[in-house]
Amino acid sequence: MRLDRFLSEMGVETRSRIREMCRKGRIKVNGTVQKKSDLQVSPEDDIVEVDGERILFAAKEYYMLNKPAGVVTATVDTREKTVLDLLTERKRKDLFPVGRLDKDTEGLLLITNDGELSARLLSPKHHVPKKYYAEVRGELQPDAAEQFLKGLDIGDEKETLPAELVILTSEEPKEVEITLTEGRYHQVKRMIEAVGGEVVYLKRLSMGSLTLDPSLSPGEYRKLTEEEVEMLRV
Repeated sequence: MRLDRFLSEMGVETRSRIREMCRKGRIKVNGTVQKKSDLQVSPEDDIVEVDGERILFAAKEYYMLNKPAGVVTATVDTREKTVLDLLTERKRKDLFPVGRLDKDTEGLLLITNDGELSARLLSPKHHVPKKYYAEVRGELQPDAAEQFLKGLDIGDEKETLPAELVILTSEEPKEVEITLTEGRYHQVKRMIEAVGGEVVYLKRLSMGSLTLDPSLSPGEYRKLTEEEVEMLRV
């Protein structure tokens, strides 16, 4: 891999800026000042330093974010803060969120640059379960849970796949948990509306084997453990 590409992918600077840094002697490879930005380096074996600090290579990164309300699930947005803006310690510039949470929805969001894993988690044929906690206003129909299990007409071409609705409390607003295996537009909100309610708060708790770390406050994140990554691949 070219030296300037390696440093750019690790988020050091743009490739044009890295070329300038090389000319100024700010970059060393294996202890030697390197002024050629097109030098071929081995990211796993060579020691690359910028201003005396070693830059470690990360081929893949995996982060669990507790997404706060008010932040958009996107890689770039000219007007709004994005979920990637919250990851101040990430190394790679090619990270993206796996799936989407609405701007006003909180909770678990996986952010990575592993396209293969993302495709598996989002593929309809794998039916990866996603669990949500919601606060709901309105009078839910008595057989709401049964309707969820059968599949609901929410205005799409097809009814929803069977889903699980668990009513935790009956006082207003009601607290419920919903488990889906799809990811349609505003699906949780539309399903609740179909049985007489209105979602006033929504938080994703889990996706497949990955459960939101309770120690993470909204806006906080951490790297996934190797075990968590492997479990997602099962």
